[in-house]
Amino acid sequence: MESQNYKNHVRFYAPHHFVFLPLLIILEGIGIYKIFSDQQNQLLWILFSIVIFLIFYLAIMLRQHYALVIQNRIVRLEFKQRYFELFGLRSDDVEEKLSFGQIAALRFAYDDEFKVFLEKALKENMKGDEIKKIHHQMESRSSQSLKIINTKIILL
Repeated sequence: MESQNYKNHVRFYAPHHFVFLPLLIILEGIGIYKIFSDQQNQLLWILFSIVIFLIFYLAIMLRQHYALVIQNRIVRLEFKQRYFELFGLRSDDVEEKLSFGQIAALRFAYDDEFKVFLEKALKENMKGDEIKKIHHQMESRSSQSLKIINTKIILL
C-alpha cells in the first residue's frame, strides 16, 4: 500500500464529484434563475429548487455519515487488536462494558497507561473525556521532564 502524503491525500470519486454534484449545482442555478424569470410557474420552480437543494444536502451529509461510521468501526477494531496484543485475550466481554467514548479515549494511552485506564474505565466508570485529560496531563508532565533533562544535557 502506498504511504499517504500530500500528493495522494485527496481522493475523488468521479461520478460523485464531477457528475452528480455539479449536475445538482447546475439544476439549482437553473431553478433559482427560473424563480425570477418565469413568474407564471414561480411556485413550481421554488419547489424544484427546494427539492434539488435537499438532494444536494442529503448527498453531502450521507457521505459524512458513512465516513463517521467507518471511522467508528476502525476505532473499535484498533481497540480489539490492541487488547489482544496486550492481554492475549479476546476483548468482546470488555468491549461490551465500555462506551464508544471510552474506547476512543483509550487510543491515546501508551501501552502501560492503557491497562491502568482500562481498569479505571471498567471499575470506576471513568468517562472518555476524563481518560483524555489524565493522559494529556501525564503527557505534558513527561514532556516537561524531557525538556528539563535536555536543558541539563545542553548545559553540561
